[in-house]
Amino acid sequence: MNQEIIDEIKNQDYASITSTIENFLEEQIKKNNAEGLILGLSGGIDSAVLTYICKRNLKDKTLALVMPDTSITPKTETEDALKMISLTGIQYKLIDINPIVKEYSMYLEPNERAKGNLRARIRTNILYYYANVKNYLVLGSSDKSEYLIGYFTKFGDGASDITPIISLYKLQVREIAKYLGVPENVIAKKSSPHLWKEHGAESELGVSYEDVDSVLYCLFDKKLSINETQKLTNIESSTIGKIQELHKNSEHKRLPTPKPYGE
Repeated sequence: MNQEIIDEIKNQDYASITSTIENFLEEQIKKNNAEGLILGLSGGIDSAVLTYICKRNLKDKTLALVMPDTSITPKTETEDALKMISLTGIQYKLIDINPIVKEYSMYLEPNERAKGNLRARIRTNILYYYANVKNYLVLGSSDKSEYLIGYFTKFGDGASDITPIISLYKLQVREIAKYLGVPENVIAKKSSPHLWKEHGAESELGVSYEDVDSVLYCLFDKKLSINETQKLTNIESSTIGKIQELHKNSEHKRLPTPKPYGE
């Protein structure tokens, strides 16, 4: 990989970005006549950044839901989430979704991958339940990297009212986390949706976020061709092709539902 490209991605004005996101959140609350914001806090970097942004000016208008499935979610993830609750003072609810998953499983044929995505959709159902109760807007935690390669559950963690960090690549999310004061162990840990046991994002994707971000940045921000991207990043063309394929195959997740007749 090319360290200069990595540095180019990372070197941003995170104070200005934070201010822009804060203003955006306040505007969306007013525009939608909402009372506040709600988010799922997993213990991972993306939801941590959302929590730390919200605590700056909207702490009293933010609710975080910590929703482990205690049969598969590492205990350390829940501990990290609760530590951040303590550090930020954000209001929260701790809900173990394991009994709900078990109830569903009584009526469904077994499939671990489908059950993993079901966990994401159960969490979204609970977020929207409390959003309805409180007239809150649901915050999506997708970043630009995962959005562009479709690394999210459709109608699960991909469902939200607003997506504050969707313009930030994963490497930029890590940098803004440092600016915001997110605990170092949360910034350093490997990303994972924890939809099944020992679930790791990079191991599932088969590519590092450094490579993902470098390729996406060159293709979408710098508007380079695949050959130009390969020469600039020094990333193997097979890896570039894989990332491009992830983007292409997940297009349905980013587009409106298809209709038989145009409007």
